[in-house]
Amino acid sequence: MTRPRLPDPTGPRLPDTTGPRPGEPPPGAPPGGDPAACPAAEAGAALRAVAGLGGFFAVRLGGPDRGWHPVTESYTRGFPDLVAATAARHRSPEPRLGASIAQLGHAARLWSPVLACAVLHGIVPDLSGLQRADEGPALRLPAPAGRYAERLPRLADELYGIVMTGQLEVLRAGLRVKVAPRLLDGNSASALVEAGRAILAAHPAAREPLTVLVGDLLRTRRLAGTGRVTGPALTFRRRSCCLYYRAPAGAKCGDCGLADRTDGDPGDRPDG
Repeated sequence: MTRPRLPDPTGPRLPDTTGPRPGEPPPGAPPGGDPAACPAAEAGAALRAVAGLGGFFAVRLGGPDRGWHPVTESYTRGFPDLVAATAARHRSPEPRLGASIAQLGHAARLWSPVLACAVLHGIVPDLSGLQRADEGPALRLPAPAGRYAERLPRLADELYGIVMTGQLEVLRAGLRVKVAPRLLDGNSASALVEAGRAILAAHPAAREPLTVLVGDLLRTRRLAGTGRVTGPALTFRRRSCCLYYRAPAGAKCGDCGLADRTDGDPGDRPDG
């Protein structure tokens, strides 16, 4: 799928040697004493810029509260509306297929803007106030906030905490449909790498920091062992399967762990 190109690719953010000394908050940073915090205007500008990469990168900022709810409420309920809608869209009687693909799509909507902002703009968005549309999968932040990537001790740990610990692991715990945990981890890894591929296609100058960060993330906690990058364009082979091939019109995805198999029996998957 062709991804739109941002009008002025600038590559990864370089350290600002004219800014405040280490340990000092930047001008315009919110109060609270976090030396890594960036001004809300910078976080918002980064999120708006990366939205041009495609739909999965878009997070609505501000606007009326009506029509949105805290995404944590959806996690607690187990995403029943999105699970059911996804299964119906793919004409599948299997609730776990709906749950898997709904989680995969949500993972893409989380990893895409967070990874792009970190690599292209040097800003890690804060998703703690994230909201979800009442009638769909779209995401919103009532007010942008973030931290400078260069001031964090280990960027991969920070991103993992925001996306996996803070969001996807909470969703996994709330799912009412039984889905193998390692399958969901594989979905999360697949969404991460696909986001990286889209960024790389639009910003080839960001290859080195992007591939290093994706590699670090794939070695972090629950993402470790989910698959491996197989080429310089961030091609990926996961060790599990999202179950899309089980839909009536489905197929095995390009990174599927069953791609080289002919039986398609989910019982043969290495990771659930």
